[in-house]
Amino acid sequence: MSATNQLQDTALRYFLEVARCGSVSLASQRLHVAMSAISRQIAHLEAQLETPLFERHARGMVPTAAGDILTRHARRISLEAEQAVDAIHALANLSAGAVRIATSDAFANQLVPAVCARFQQDYPGVRFEVLMCPTAQVPVKVLAGDADIGLCFSLAPVKNIHVVHRQSAPVVAILPPGHALARRRQVSLAELTRYPLALPPAETAVRQVVDMACARQELALEPVLVSNHAQTLLKYVQYSGGVSVSSEVSVRHLVASGELLAKPISDAGMDLRDIEVQTLGGRTLPTATEAYLAQLIAGLKGDKG
Repeated sequence: MSATNQLQDTALRYFLEVARCGSVSLASQRLHVAMSAISRQIAHLEAQLETPLFERHARGMVPTAAGDILTRHARRISLEAEQAVDAIHALANLSAGAVRIATSDAFANQLVPAVCARFQQDYPGVRFEVLMCPTAQVPVKVLAGDADIGLCFSLAPVKNIHVVHRQSAPVVAILPPGHALARRRQVSLAELTRYPLALPPAETAVRQVVDMACARQELALEPVLVSNHAQTLLKYVQYSGGVSVSSEVSVRHLVASGELLAKPISDAGMDLRDIEVQTLGGRTLPTATEAYLAQLIAGLKGDKG
């Protein structure tokens, strides 16, 4: 049995695995524990709490409202146990540990790996797990305990998510050097429509901001390229001489190197998005994660250290 398991209550550990798997049989396989033992522990919990924790169906088990509450509690205990074991093993000096990050495409391409590389120069024993997923899934991964840190554009407040850091992320126009609009201090959406336009899909936060501004003006967008991969959009701009939209932080390194230009967009509403750094509400983070969090926030702000 691992040290983490030893620090967790057996009944809660069995309960959480059933909630994750949706069945006692799958939980039995993953825990290497007899199904009868798992069922007894869950029955004991239900007797103690005087309420059913699962709805039992032919296809599996689904937590009840009470079960959902206990699931969140059990996840928090599990994460706290991992944190305690990591802190003990690392002896609080960042000689070991893991940092798990869920982030959207815009940050996974450059910012997150750059911060990871800088962090490892000082703490080579720390390892990283970076999960790239759609913006809406980032807080879901944090809530489920699959990630310690979430980094994404904000869509709406999420219950039980703590926003450690928030900063404005206005949408900017992306142009290649030498473009006809390159000398302009700022550009408008109407001006961008005159050139080959590459955009993210409609469900993304940046596209929603742009679409709302266009709707107010009855301005039709007809992109020649739509992609959910930020690098595809940026490379298209470089190769075609076309234009795109993004956030400043997503293209900061390319602007600094002179590969692309970023221009403010003059239309109202381009500043309605924020970047959020998220953690699970009420959770104490492992030592390595806390230290990485500080460097990540500095990277978002554009600090060089």
